[in-house]
Amino acid sequence: MKSRALLADDETLLAEDLRRRLEALWSELEIVAVCHDGVAALEALQRDKPDIAFLDIRMPGLTGLEVAARLDFPCQIVFVTAYDQYAVDAFERAAVDYVLKPADDARLAKTVERLRRALGAPSDMERARLAAALAEVMGKVSPGGPAKPAPLKWIRASVGDSVRLVSTEEVRCFQAADKYTAVLTASGELLIRTPIKELAEQLDAETFWQVHRGTIVNAKFVTAARHDENGRVLLSLRDRPETVTVSRSYAHLFRQM
Repeated sequence: MKSRALLADDETLLAEDLRRRLEALWSELEIVAVCHDGVAALEALQRDKPDIAFLDIRMPGLTGLEVAARLDFPCQIVFVTAYDQYAVDAFERAAVDYVLKPADDARLAKTVERLRRALGAPSDMERARLAAALAEVMGKVSPGGPAKPAPLKWIRASVGDSVRLVSTEEVRCFQAADKYTAVLTASGELLIRTPIKELAEQLDAETFWQVHRGTIVNAKFVTAARHDENGRVLLSLRDRPETVTVSRSYAHLFRQM
């Protein structure tokens, strides 16, 4: 009997890439649905009741953690994550598998092996392991409250039909650009869909300073701050030709420069 799986990732290219890799590694696996937000994923899971769900942790509507916590039937969960080590450790200790984005064939092959074995495990045992992992990752077992995720280290940007990984250490500046966010590096500019507000919550606040409602700069690359004739603070960034305007609400960050 074929095993059935659902894939949920808000990034279409990554979801399609994961689907192709799984089909190559596990030809008997039937992909019953591919969803791009948490609400759609939960609805499809409750409707189709697949054996396996690959859930992105960060999705609009509901997170992958929230979707998993609401399931009321036996289902093997694999979290697709860009989170740093704290979450990965929790998944490992609780025997819930994970895939770091973008998917790696060698690691995904191990996931397939683990899933093949786990599909024969008692459902109540699997649910207990999943519940323990969810509780730890969501901070419910921490006496000090929810654990804060480690700062974002990688940016995933779509370039044509591929995905490019950019280290946040290379980023000079993030700027809101219509429906996208521009990622400025020494070598050029990329576009991502993550809003500035969401990025601000994920980045290391000691390094990345929000200087405008639509702008975050990497403080390590600020080479100069000057005032124009209107009293506004203008920043120069290493390896970038443009200047960045600081709004009055954030001007205090540069008083000593």
